[in-house]
Amino acid sequence: MCGILGILGQSDTENFTKALHTLTHRGPDAFGVYVGESITLGHRRLSIIDTNEHSNQPMHFINSNIGGGGRNDQSPLYSIVFNGEIYNYIELREQLSAKGYVFHTQSDTEVALVSFIEWREQCLQKFNGMWALAIYDHRAKRLFLSRDRFGKKPLFYAFITTSKGERQLLFASEMKAIYPYLEQISPSRTFSAMSARANIFSYPQTHDTLVDGIYRFPYSHYAYISLGESRLTPKRYYNILDHLRPAPNTYELATQEFFTLFCDAVKVRMRSDVTIGTALSGGLDSSAVICAMAHLAKQGMQTQKDWQHAFVACFKDTHQDESWYAKQVVDHIGINATFKEIEPLKEWDNIHKYFYMLEDLYGRILLHDILIYKEQRSNGITVSLDGHGSDELFCGYGHIPYALWDSRFHPVRLWQLMHTTNGTRLHPESTLKVLKSSLNMLARTGVKRLIGREIVQSADSGHPNFQAMDTLNQVLYVLFFETLLPVIIRDYDKCSMISSIEIRMPFMDHRLVEFMFSLPYHYKVGGGYTKKLLRDSIGTLMPSSVTWRKPKLGFNAPMADWIARDKSQNGLKEWFLDIAHSKDFLECSLVPNAKETKEQILALASGNVALENAQNVAEEVWCALNPYLWEKSIEQYALRF
Repeated sequence: MCGILGILGQSDTENFTKALHTLTHRGPDAFGVYVGESITLGHRRLSIIDTNEHSNQPMHFINSNIGGGGRNDQSPLYSIVFNGEIYNYIELREQLSAKGYVFHTQSDTEVALVSFIEWREQCLQKFNGMWALAIYDHRAKRLFLSRDRFGKKPLFYAFITTSKGERQLLFASEMKAIYPYLEQISPSRTFSAMSARANIFSYPQTHDTLVDGIYRFPYSHYAYISLGESRLTPKRYYNILDHLRPAPNTYELATQEFFTLFCDAVKVRMRSDVTIGTALSGGLDSSAVICAMAHLAKQGMQTQKDWQHAFVACFKDTHQDESWYAKQVVDHIGINATFKEIEPLKEWDNIHKYFYMLEDLYGRILLHDILIYKEQRSNGITVSLDGHGSDELFCGYGHIPYALWDSRFHPVRLWQLMHTTNGTRLHPESTLKVLKSSLNMLARTGVKRLIGREIVQSADSGHPNFQAMDTLNQVLYVLFFETLLPVIIRDYDKCSMISSIEIRMPFMDHRLVEFMFSLPYHYKVGGGYTKKLLRDSIGTLMPSSVTWRKPKLGFNAPMADWIARDKSQNGLKEWFLDIAHSKDFLECSLVPNAKETKEQILALASGNVALENAQNVAEEVWCALNPYLWEKSIEQYALRF
């Protein structure tokens, strides 16, 4: 996990190095700059695999030899800067060694570079991992860029004009390294549309960013661009739908295959030369990860031995606290845990700095995520294996009603689905209400089918394998690949990298994802439970109180509680009230309805919002404040040349 920066062309070394150092948090262990005749590359390193300095970057391929660090005695043929991890690098290195390549490090970076030299863009299909990388071919004067299948690693780019009037491509892991090269940092022309609450959860999948002139390189794409060109044309190399396969003949076989796949996904992500741990919420997903780690350790499999480190965020005296369940998990597998009480007051003075580090708009307060990874780092952890991606594979959110249409010819499944939806709620409804809402959902879906409208809209709706999916899997596909999950993994990448922590996500192993989208809906939701397959396979490794727990909380901060409580109760009421009465906020051009937001803050602070609506109103407030806080962060912290 690192930070990369590059310019297709020559650059002023001093200014380039200053821009590179804005990414120090992504790579505090080492840095390198290479300035060639037609390329400038920079790298900030977080050392995880082969921590030896010879694996520092930029790394070069020189006369069929790999060199790193300062080995520039010969002109390089290829150069790479790489952010991420290739988990199957050991297996790929063996294949490449058999072809005659000689390796000089134990790093996955070297494997990534040689893989490209041998297979060109086809190497991406062979990688199991997460990446944003750039490889420069010095002879052809051509640059290759790529991001991983699901967008775990970020990559931004812009075209800048030099003092000589030349157009140059500039790319970086974060926008802050590009800011100094812009004439001015201006909000994008689509800023107001992106900052609307409905779009905060979707715009990160678009090409646009909040800043005019900076663009997001799309995940599951690659691109070539030659020196002198002023246009980048990414090409998609991966689509889940192209890799689906027939489902196992029985549910029992599916549970067995999932168990094997998941354990292997965890195993390869335990490959590390530094200490690893996990952020444990106490929910099913993060519990499955650490319990699988414990299982692998008991089996004596060759993985990182120092893994017994769980970190739990605690929200004392709120509905969001799940620490009791987390305690059940660590007691079950026989390890200790660090329970971190989230106290917003202790960090809130840094809110503008955090917005600068995060760079984007957010539908929820991310302070607890930032603090739990900060706690990991202070305890010597560098890698965290976490449970992200499971909800979108197994239907962990409130999308179960879409499966009602799929089960319309199966009365038992239909009845179970109605009650499964109700059972996941913190405040279940009466059977009559559940029946009415279910019938309404069936009727609306039936009408859409009758008039030929799509029930689920996707950019890949025309793909035959999308049309062959049942309705629930179509919904999950959109959540996983197009809307919610890309935002979630963007958030966690930024929150973890603030403290130089690498997150690895076993549920997002592409082999596992392809398998899960090949399964029918009733393998995922059934028998009164969501995540049926997960509970029936990995659930055997967990305490039953976690495996068979029904309500779904989500790992969110108790925003409504924080706004309603004053400093004496570890709350943020005073800060929010100050914002509500601030002329600066009320006149901010990026906030369209500041007066309405003010009234919402006053209502929350005075306790005049119904309990069942308070969290939703608090999220509306936070979304409305985002543009204001973002603007202030740019004014205070953005580097300018």
